[in-house]
Amino acid sequence: MTTRAHECLMRMYEEEHNLEEYQGSIPRWCTGCGDNAILTAVQRLCRDEKLRPEKTVFVSGIGCSSRFPHYMKTYGFHGIHGRALPIAEGIRLARPDLHVFVNTGDGDCCSIGAAHWVHAIRYNMNLTVMVHDNHIYGLTKMQASPTTPKGLRSKTTPRGAWLDALNPLTVTLGIQNVSFVAQAVDWIPELVYDIISRAFHHKGCSFVRIIQRCPEFLPNLFDPWLHDPNRTLLLTHEKGLHVSPALGKLYKNQQEYDPTDLNRAREIASVEDPIPVGILYHNPEVPCYEDVRAITQLRTPEFIQRGLETELDKFTVWPQAAD
Repeated sequence: MTTRAHECLMRMYEEEHNLEEYQGSIPRWCTGCGDNAILTAVQRLCRDEKLRPEKTVFVSGIGCSSRFPHYMKTYGFHGIHGRALPIAEGIRLARPDLHVFVNTGDGDCCSIGAAHWVHAIRYNMNLTVMVHDNHIYGLTKMQASPTTPKGLRSKTTPRGAWLDALNPLTVTLGIQNVSFVAQAVDWIPELVYDIISRAFHHKGCSFVRIIQRCPEFLPNLFDPWLHDPNRTLLLTHEKGLHVSPALGKLYKNQQEYDPTDLNRAREIASVEDPIPVGILYHNPEVPCYEDVRAITQLRTPEFIQRGLETELDKFTVWPQAAD
């Protein structure tokens, strides 16, 4: 007995996937690298949200974090240095039916990709952007990045970094049309998942900075925060982060915080110790660029073929009709 077309369609939309079905290549990150925690959280999100692999795409630039698309069994685009965001924006415009994620690093996003970062926030397209910030260039073996702390010695700053570190949160919160900014730390995986989930459900450009450890080049940089839970400030709110009772027993430094207050968000973002973790700012009313453009026509193969034929016909030399 043949299965009806609509039944096949219903099965396709109702199918569920386990974690293993989202696992691409075996990760090559170092043991203890915070990128592993981010990967696990994202795979959990895909499973829990029942995201179809063929409707999901991960875009990256260059760096340790940018190997992310290789480790997801979905569509992926491993771009060039600093160019993850414009590629993702192009995908979003051409295929608004896809779930588009961006994985980039502190060097990839905040250095060579800084101009794209600024305009991506301004455009506010529906993207989930995760910045893996380990404060160093890891893939190219320990050069100072824009978020490297002042005084830290690296291969490009052997006498110590001369400038104060750039703060991705305060920069993002100063850009016109910003709509969602959050911060997570890799050593609290429960909150990494919750924050990325909140970002995914926000319609607009969700900017999530994830402070993550580099066990190879900066193995002890975040030890003071790991050993003292009070140096982490959890931002809780009914419209923001919810802390489980078990986690609350360990991380008691919590603050009821309203993520709709932009000025307060800028104040909190400026604090480095304790590290604020949670949703710093959320404004769902900011319009998305793709909605402003009012793109409703999906670029199906038939649509693309019609467009090509229309353009090529302009240059076709048609034979003269017979008398």
